[in-house]
Amino acid sequence: MAYDEKRRDAIFERTDGRCHICRKQLARKNYGTAGRRGAWEVDHSKPRAKGGSDRLNNLYPACISCNRSKQASATRTARSKKGYRAAPLSARKKARNGALGATLCTVAARALLPALGPGGLIGAGLLGFWAGAQYEPE
Repeated sequence: MAYDEKRRDAIFERTDGRCHICRKQLARKNYGTAGRRGAWEVDHSKPRAKGGSDRLNNLYPACISCNRSKQASATRTARSKKGYRAAPLSARKKARNGALGATLCTVAARALLPALGPGGLIGAGLLGFWAGAQYEPE
């Protein structure tokens, strides 16, 4: 199936530009260009051959080698062969986790170390944001 640029962008952003199976960094501009660095295709998490749809919640970016080796097998099986259980998080979800981490670290620092002062609280918040944004569900 052909996907317009807007739909490909939405699919690409679901995993922040990483293959949902092996987590390799993909190149947005190398969609469908086998042999190029970061080349990728759209993968159906539940294959069409097994009743999967073309709805966005079933579509993920995958490097060409992962997509073609997966064929009509289950996504869970393909990911587990690479040591993963879930798809990488989108940039939006990473930012949300970062904001949550910043809030939690700032609150904890304020409660546990009141003598830190404003600089210490800012540092705790930045550390929390960084830690939260780095989280991946593995």
